[in-house]
Amino acid sequence: MAASDVAVGIIFLAQTVVGALGNSSLLLHYLVLYFTGCRVRNTDWILQHLFVANLLTLLCRGVPQTVAAFGVKDFLIDFECKMLFYLHRVGRGVSMGSTCLLGVFQAIKISPGDSRWAELKVKASRYTGSFIYLSWILYLLVNVVFLIYMTGRKSNKNITILKDFGYCSGVRHDTSTDSLFAALLTFPDVVCVGLMLWASSSMVLILHRHKQRMQHVHKTSSPRSSPESRATKTILLLVSTFVSFYTLSCIFQVCLAVLYNPHWLLVNTSLWVSGCFPAVSPFLLMSRDSS
Repeated sequence: MAASDVAVGIIFLAQTVVGALGNSSLLLHYLVLYFTGCRVRNTDWILQHLFVANLLTLLCRGVPQTVAAFGVKDFLIDFECKMLFYLHRVGRGVSMGSTCLLGVFQAIKISPGDSRWAELKVKASRYTGSFIYLSWILYLLVNVVFLIYMTGRKSNKNITILKDFGYCSGVRHDTSTDSLFAALLTFPDVVCVGLMLWASSSMVLILHRHKQRMQHVHKTSSPRSSPESRATKTILLLVSTFVSFYTLSCIFQVCLAVLYNPHWLLVNTSLWVSGCFPAVSPFLLMSRDSS
């Protein structure tokens, strides 16, 4: 086993273990609050789905990729490969959708009462759960293509028509089909990133205007920022991390879909980047004490 494979395995193992522990601890925290009768806010409800999606993303890709990097290649049958790849993509999509919903919800929530978004404040709280479940349904449907085109390395298919993704393989197509496939997969990602950029810019503008108004308040007022302001700053940190990692991830996904025979370094880098946000996001929330 080459030293490069060992290094890749250690990187994936560290990312998976650290990310799984962070997401599991916060998910357990919110579940304890829920079952002890504490009031659960809309943002808490979104975060619970975010942590579940992050765990799916990390475990369904990180564990088999770590095993493959340490030299065990043909350990999954065709069905197992399809399901792991599919669940990873669903988790990745719902993670994006939940973070996007979190940013948009907070932007609407902190908007001034006289703004055009004022009427959406009540509706946003009412339909938050519906949007979350809609994102699960959407990504469960969109990613069905992976159940068709992914196959295990033990498969009897001709290896010359397969792309190697470490522990699984994908069926190659002509350039036009692969381009259409890449567009289908990246369109929801682009929409989410666009909405997140809009939400973050709106929150920055609202906070800036609020700060300007507060400069005229008497100096004896408490210097501590409001809970809404602190929560918004936390979400802005989450959003900026989200946009950075998932923009890179979208670029890598397009490259993997279009290239006929992607290099192993490109495949592993793409996998590592796609796992960065799910692994880092719970620690960003804990560091900012978002509760």
